[in-house]
Amino acid sequence: MTGLDWFIVFLLNGAVIAFGFYLARSTKSSSDWFLGGRSLPWWGLGLSIFATSVDNADAVSLTGYAFNHGMHIITAFTLASVCGAVLASFVVVPVLYRGGFYTNAEYLETRFGKSIRVFSALIQIQYRTSMLGLMIWSIYLMLQGLLDFTPTQCWTLIALLVIFTAAYTTWGGLTSVVWTDALQSLIMMAGGITIFYAVWSATGGWSTIVDNLSQSTDASGQPLINWLHIGQFQDENSTSPYLIVMGWTIIGMGYYTVNHTQTMRLMGARSLWDMKMATLFGCLLIMPIMIGTTLMGVMGRVLVPEFTTHSEADQLLPHFANQYLASGFKGLVVAGILSAAISTFDSIGSALSALFTRDIYARWIKTDATEAHYLKATRWATIGILLMGFLYIPFIARYDNMIQAFRTLIPVFVTPLFTVYIVGVLTRVPRQSGLVGLCAGSLFGLIGFIDRVLVDEPLFSPWLTEVWYAFPCSMIITTLAMLAATLKWGWLKPEQQLELQTPASPEKHDWLSESRQELLAVKESPFYKPVPQYLNPNWYAILLIAFSCWIIFGLFW
Repeated sequence: MTGLDWFIVFLLNGAVIAFGFYLARSTKSSSDWFLGGRSLPWWGLGLSIFATSVDNADAVSLTGYAFNHGMHIITAFTLASVCGAVLASFVVVPVLYRGGFYTNAEYLETRFGKSIRVFSALIQIQYRTSMLGLMIWSIYLMLQGLLDFTPTQCWTLIALLVIFTAAYTTWGGLTSVVWTDALQSLIMMAGGITIFYAVWSATGGWSTIVDNLSQSTDASGQPLINWLHIGQFQDENSTSPYLIVMGWTIIGMGYYTVNHTQTMRLMGARSLWDMKMATLFGCLLIMPIMIGTTLMGVMGRVLVPEFTTHSEADQLLPHFANQYLASGFKGLVVAGILSAAISTFDSIGSALSALFTRDIYARWIKTDATEAHYLKATRWATIGILLMGFLYIPFIARYDNMIQAFRTLIPVFVTPLFTVYIVGVLTRVPRQSGLVGLCAGSLFGLIGFIDRVLVDEPLFSPWLTEVWYAFPCSMIITTLAMLAATLKWGWLKPEQQLELQTPASPEKHDWLSESRQELLAVKESPFYKPVPQYLNPNWYAILLIAFSCWIIFGLFW
């Protein structure tokens, strides 16, 4: 890194952080902090969705994962991402938006009871703080590989990033987060395009990549050309590629529904039309960047075949930057990676602190305080949430690749909770079924986690615990448990289901209920006349789903 590189890094990232502090001045109320006053337009939200979804852990670990496992992970950023975004913004989140809810866990209390609300909040905090751990570890790997920092220097810089991110996030809330994310997304895209072009040029282009992969095999004799084809690649267990695609799709769909980092953004939209268009715009931006990042991992098989171990592959992106980027361009790439980290730090910090304050602290611990007190508690919770990510570092460091660590955690609690949301919104299962389904699915998830991680020899059939089978099996078990509960308590009547989705009674005067009353005005669109057909989100959703299917089952199959 030259002086020019460092100047670019500090100029770009410093300007964004300063802008975050500037925006924070306008945050006055809980509605402003948690949901940006429901004033956020589709294009700003779309850029923020992109910046939050594409984090530095993806930039570092995707190349390593693709080096070892081929292209199938792009399912998570194409078909899975689009299906999850459409499910969330067209089906699930509008129910929360119309009901005046601030968090997705808050909705679960109305639908299934107060116990599942706190369980949902705790699961999400565990789920997303583990993601923070992945990001922190990926920054550490990048700083060591790209900048040749000592461990002390690495952890010092990481601590400074967390401190500055926490500062403007705790002050400004969602408004600061969304608009700084929007700026960071531009830096991220510029950095991503820069390094992809450099690596692409080094390989000699597509035909050279295909020729080199066609002439080589891996240690087991499998042709490396299979790395470009989802339907041909065979992992160590010879898992069906359709099962792998299904698993990634479940992960992606759960990400947009269970993950309050994204639902918080959607509920801050100025209208339901903006909510839908934002997710489609965000997904459209995510696809090319993440496909390009994954392709760089496969290109690594051509450029650095000497990276023979799984752990070496996570150093692939720093290696590319050191080998193929000139002064100035390296600074742009580092600025993009740090922007990816900051954008997800602030998003996770604000979303999880909202869950803690509204769904745990104000609901169970201190129920009669003022709005100022709860805003203060939320700001302190943001700092605590960001620090929790460091607790996962020892677990993540055990795995050859960071994505493998993340993937093994998802089916334990997240997939059952995702199933509860979907069944709750789409069916009239009774209130008691939510807790029954979550307990059954989580028990299954814990058994699988123990079998995968904590014992040397598997105790159960792979149909129950192997990670790719775990995703659909978790959904099936959770759904069956919820349906079984209907045998005892019966289906809700239609009018009962409608009543459960209405706002809290205005007769209550606690902070949680009163703050919900501020959100009762719902705008269908930002237009003063009916939405024209060429701006109908439904058509764009259909096109984007079809395009995603072609990418997975056509271009890369």
